[in-house]
Amino acid sequence: MFGKKLSGVRPPHLKGTAGMKSVVLPIPERVTLPLSMHIGAPAEPTVKVGDHVFAGEKLADASGTLSAPVHASISGTVEKITDYLAPNGRKSRAVVILSDGKNELLPTLAPPSVKSREDFIAAVRESGCVGLGGAGFPTAVKLSIGDRRIDEIIVNGAECEPYVTSDTRTMLEKSDLIAYGCELLEKYLGAQKIHLAVEKSNPSAASEMRRISRDIRTAEVKILPSRYPQGGEKVLIYNITGKTVPEGKLPIDVGTVVINCTTLSALAEYIKTGMPLISKCVTVYGGAVKRPQNVVCPVGTSVSEVFEFCGGFSEEPEKLLYGGLMMGISIASPDMPILKNTNAILALGKRETKTRPVTACLRCGKCISACPFSLNPPAIAEAFDAGDAARLEGLRVNICMECGCCSFICPAGRPIAETNRLAKAFLKQSKGV
Repeated sequence: MFGKKLSGVRPPHLKGTAGMKSVVLPIPERVTLPLSMHIGAPAEPTVKVGDHVFAGEKLADASGTLSAPVHASISGTVEKITDYLAPNGRKSRAVVILSDGKNELLPTLAPPSVKSREDFIAAVRESGCVGLGGAGFPTAVKLSIGDRRIDEIIVNGAECEPYVTSDTRTMLEKSDLIAYGCELLEKYLGAQKIHLAVEKSNPSAASEMRRISRDIRTAEVKILPSRYPQGGEKVLIYNITGKTVPEGKLPIDVGTVVINCTTLSALAEYIKTGMPLISKCVTVYGGAVKRPQNVVCPVGTSVSEVFEFCGGFSEEPEKLLYGGLMMGISIASPDMPILKNTNAILALGKRETKTRPVTACLRCGKCISACPFSLNPPAIAEAFDAGDAARLEGLRVNICMECGCCSFICPAGRPIAETNRLAKAFLKQSKGV
């Protein structure tokens, strides 16, 4: 699947907030908590309008295997349960809580009883944890390995997206929770080896991960080249273990589990204290942001309120994004909420959104060289334009991770990643899926 270990691109890092301690946002007046902050079925509400809720109280329960519960991030009154349209076009409901100004924790909050692997997975499920690097995959499902053997677990601290440093702050500020999480993975999943993956350009995080690894029998720190998309799950597995995850398969099929470092700290905190996932460290950055920084805020806080806390805008933003420059998703309205898997919000200025004029493909092959999966984007574009589903399947378009390396490197300014995304959707439609 992979052509070479150091494929990918080198976008500017712009990690100006990496050395700044995270700051805590004051409790917002209200929060909006979508019930689909994860891949899979939306959670089902367990509260009704008018109910008083405490911070940490469950608002909605997982509605299936591929789902995750949602908890109140502040105390107050359920103001309404309304429709919510996610940035990806997915519809669900959302619970809106009006703050009582007290931010009282649920009185019955307590660590779960964990004595077996089954208890551990149940606790992870109750924590509400999902992939916090951006994927949103329910963590309990990822760790439900059954009787399959795990050769290694990779704790993903390879924060390769430009601007984003929230994982770095987790590794520096919550390293003891990451260490405890590693001990839990070692004990209940039987990991033979735990790799703490950090990029070479992040020496402070690497040093802290080395410190905690000394007391964990199976742990070792892996320093990786600073190259995007180093933090991609399958890229990370290949670059650390040499294993290739076959098309249509999962990491566990090659004896590997990858878990984001912030996700690991969140599940460790729940098992240690009983506190579910209700707050998130978010990098606030971009050319239009007056005071870039990392902000810890309740899940459900409006994006506009977080930007305002950072001094507002130094210029009118041309674009707002959830996530990083390479794979970020456009935010339609500043009233949209911070989600569980929001690792950054960016406000981009004119200079950052300036695009190159689109010309004909130069047949230079740079997109092929940059692709971590050695795909052939020009051939994919030709097959898509011709409506040739069989050829698209043969070109393995479905393994495209939409990392954007091809578009970034293209001297002709062509929307290659967008074409690949449309080609994947066309192939799926042609199969009646």
